[in-house]
Amino acid sequence: MMDDSGGVQMAKALKHAALCLMLLPRFLLAAIMLWLLDFLCIRKQVLLKMGEGQDSPDDPPVCVSDSNKMFTLESLRAVWHGQKLDFLKSAHLGHPAPNTEVVLVQERKQVRILDCVKGKRPLILNFGSCSCPPFMTRLAAFQRVVSQYADIVDFLVVYIEEAHPSDGWVSSDAPYQIPKHRCLEDRLRAAQLMLTDVPESNVVVDNMDNSCNAAYGAYFERLYIVRDEKVVYQGGRGPEGYRISELRNWLEQYRNDLVNSQTAVLHV
Repeated sequence: MMDDSGGVQMAKALKHAALCLMLLPRFLLAAIMLWLLDFLCIRKQVLLKMGEGQDSPDDPPVCVSDSNKMFTLESLRAVWHGQKLDFLKSAHLGHPAPNTEVVLVQERKQVRILDCVKGKRPLILNFGSCSCPPFMTRLAAFQRVVSQYADIVDFLVVYIEEAHPSDGWVSSDAPYQIPKHRCLEDRLRAAQLMLTDVPESNVVVDNMDNSCNAAYGAYFERLYIVRDEKVVYQGGRGPEGYRISELRNWLEQYRNDLVNSQTAVLHV
């Protein structure tokens, strides 16, 4: 019995070591970039370059105030956490969508992600938090997309753990200073802040075990589209991979496909 227990512990240790080795190069690259971004002259040049590649009004450029420290112990922990979730996520393009548990903010009722699907309509999942500047900056663009395509798809905002908690990796650019959630009530209270910003979307919160965040690798922010219980669109990790313009392009193509299919039926 002791041998079996020792074998399990050894297997877990080896798995953890292998994970660290696979993530280490990408993590070190991100750490070096954060260190360089603390030099304001470099930060301004990098942000300028990033802004040049984002000419869509749906994706306003990321802004980082000079007062924000990028290379800290808390920032390194956050980056490692996000990269690990992304690597271990179970949601993948073309595969079944994880049906994790979430809580409806207004009804305070526990449901599963796929319970929010209505018939054959695609479901857009928008993961983020109020302390995430890129997520909140693009929330107005997301709402414009919601208003434009609500007749053919449904939208679900999933509130996850804070990207920049006031007792963690603090960002002065965050519109709200919110500490880490200690209980579900904390998370529900934080999610209430964004209800007025997305009036046409359902808002849910992840459970305190962060199972939805882990399944979708959503931290800091991320977009997904689920159709027929499968992932048909998987956006990149935020902030750099979080693109409302990509979501709009997918929805516009979907609308065109619907129109074309209806036209073909009429001709038959």
